Amino acid sequence: MAKFMMVYKGEATDMSTMTEEEVAGVMAAWGAWIQNVGPALIDVGTPFGPGSSVVDDGSTGTAVSLNGYSIVEADDMSGARALADNHPFLSEGKGKFAVDVYELMPAPIMD
Repeated sequence: MAKFMMVYKGEATDMSTMTEEEVAGVMAAWGAWIQNVGPALIDVGTPFGPGSSVVDDGSTGTAVSLNGYSIVEADDMSGARALADNHPFLSEGKGKFAVDVYELMPAPIMD
């Protein structure tokens, strides 16, 4: 089985502005997705905090709107993408959020 990283793109939702019921709904949706993915979810990941970009010319810039990550296992890219079905991060349906899926490749061995 290959490993894939799901990277969550979009502005973070400030949960401190949500009601207890809204927070409970968000957490329930995540719990349902986690249960649905089951053992294919090998690292639930973590949300990202504020970021900064270090540029190759020595300057700094604004990091892109990445929100967090998860790592899953699947036979191939198609199987990994299918694990995003019913993902709570994609529930709004307005095109503001995305889950990018990347296969994690073995690092070359340095002698």
